[in-house]
Amino acid sequence: MTTLSETVRQITGADSVALGREIQSLWSGYGVIQCAELRTVDAEGLSTNVPVVIKHIDVSAARTNPRGWGSDISHQRKVRSYQVEKTFYDCFSPQCNQLCLVPNLIAATEKLDEGGWVIVLADLNALGFDRRKSEVDQRDIQACLAWLANFHAAFLGNMADGLWPIGTYWHLDTRPDELAAMPSGPLKQSAEQIDQRLNGATFQTLVHGDAKVANFCFSDDDRDRVSAVDFQYVGRGCGMKDVAYFISSCLSEQAALRQQESLLNFYFQQLQIAVTARNPEVKFSDLEREWRELYPFAWADFCRFLSGWSPGHWKLNSYSDQITQSVLDQLHRE
Repeated sequence: MTTLSETVRQITGADSVALGREIQSLWSGYGVIQCAELRTVDAEGLSTNVPVVIKHIDVSAARTNPRGWGSDISHQRKVRSYQVEKTFYDCFSPQCNQLCLVPNLIAATEKLDEGGWVIVLADLNALGFDRRKSEVDQRDIQACLAWLANFHAAFLGNMADGLWPIGTYWHLDTRPDELAAMPSGPLKQSAEQIDQRLNGATFQTLVHGDAKVANFCFSDDDRDRVSAVDFQYVGRGCGMKDVAYFISSCLSEQAALRQQESLLNFYFQQLQIAVTARNPEVKFSDLEREWRELYPFAWADFCRFLSGWSPGHWKLNSYSDQITQSVLDQLHRE
């Protein structure tokens, strides 16, 4: 069996590869992410070391999910997610500019004999995006929302060929076990209607699909920009899915309620600038009107997933209840 360092050497063309520290394990033990250096020597004997990050994925067997969701459906979803991630880096990431920065793909290969992939990416730490945060301030939040706005503008109208037809890791069609586990009630009864409302939006883009704070990389030198990682669940969808999920990842229920309008206003300001630059033919007022109306639907959709997956989750709070109930009331009136 070919070693990881030899595989990386072969696909990158480096003269040698020095594996470094492990950054983290992948969810449910499906592999690791680790640092490395690619070393090349030119004709004059001068050596160049390039820092990279290796994502080594092993899907040869199903693993037990930390929360107990370990079915074959779960395993196949993860296998597909890594196929999607490789496709994103291969075919879509070149459309991301400095305002929605992602790590450059250096090389990737599928290891058919081992059931997995090796993806070699540029090291964002070396580019100055070396901060990971669990707590964020207003400037951090705005930097992430600006990234999302520019990402959504970059892929507005994209058909997501090779990616998830409908993005986000909690999409209804990919979560039948969690839907079955939901308690009976109006939210479960309305799950398909909420899903259809989001999928039926006139304006569709690519959504990151897991846009939590932990998947953004910050810089002390450029606090108004971030980079993003982890594109396993990127696919077609309404941009509000990313925005609602991001806000849920970093604000308390009180802060989310208090800042909802100001954060949406900031996001749409950034989106208008980016859409005008990339797609001037789009009537932005129509896009903004539609997506603002779908913001509570995006929240309700995520709450639907949580109520089946982890009914005691801290994100199922009074703010989530309030915004979800507003959606259920609207559907009832219609």
